Amino acid sequence: MGRRSHSGPWQFCDRHLGGTHDFTILLHLPRLAEGVHVKKGSALAGHGAEAVRDAITRAIFTLPEQLRRSLTWDQGAELAQHARLKIDAGVQVYFCDPHSPWQRGTNENTNGLLRRYFPKGTDLGIHNADDLEAVALALNARPRKTLGWKTPAETLNELLSASKSVATTG
Repeated sequence: MGRRSHSGPWQFCDRHLGGTHDFTILLHLPRLAEGVHVKKGSALAGHGAEAVRDAITRAIFTLPEQLRRSLTWDQGAELAQHARLKIDAGVQVYFCDPHSPWQRGTNENTNGLLRRYFPKGTDLGIHNADDLEAVALALNARPRKTLGWKTPAETLNELLSASKSVATTG
């Protein structure tokens, strides 16, 4: 996972940013483009292994096919349904080594950026989907050193354009 030569694996993470754990944010980050997609759900509807599997499956199918390669997860119990996810979503699922956050550096960096918008103890219940979408837009418009100071949105657009031209000329 060291080089960013292609998009994927996606790095999914559920974040309990709220102080009461009543709400979660599910991040999904493409490895190359580092675009941020966020979804908010209640802990009951969005944290258990089945609910997480279903949410990820739905999210995967919103992506262009060339971006549906693999998914990397930490050691959390939320992905106990990974075998079913592999069947339902058609992606390879990989796990990081225990206590090795550097293996998902993009995710860890994004968690830190999200904390700027949602500090510890924030009640996520007061934020709606539009609020989360605005944060995702801001993060996707932020240049990244790892992308040669391009934004994730620019990089993703370039990746998708290149794959379309290869498909039409191939």
